[in-house]
Amino acid sequence: MLTSRQSGDQWERTAESFLRSHGLKLLHRNFSSRFGEIDLIMEDKETVVFIEVKYRARNQHGSGADAVTFQKQAKISRTAAWFLAKNPHRAEQYCRFDVISIDPLETDQRINWIKAAFYSTMG
Repeated sequence: MLTSRQSGDQWERTAESFLRSHGLKLLHRNFSSRFGEIDLIMEDKETVVFIEVKYRARNQHGSGADAVTFQKQAKISRTAAWFLAKNPHRAEQYCRFDVISIDPLETDQRINWIKAAFYSTMG
C-alpha cells in the first residue's frame, strides 16, 4: 500500500511524462517555499509553466481540477513569485499556471491538461 506522498509522486511522474511527450522540459520538481509547493515547473518553448497535479481516485466530489481552489491558487502564485525571485534569469519569461487533473475512467485514467487554468493572484 502506497502512502499518500508516494501516490502523489507516482501521479506527478505520470503527469511529467505526459508533458514531456508534448515537448515541455522539466525545470524543477516539488519546488517548496514557506508559501507552499509547486508540483512541477516546466518550460514550454519560452514560457515558464507552473503545474499543479491533482489525482482523484473517485469523481463523486468533482474532478481533480475542482480541488484547485482560490486559496490553493494563491499559494501557488506566491510560490511561483518566490521561484522567479530565486531564478531572476527566468523572471523576464512569460509564465503560465496549468493544472493536470488525473481522473478515473472505467478502464484507465484520463489525463486532462488545463493550460492557463488560472492567473496569478499576485497581480
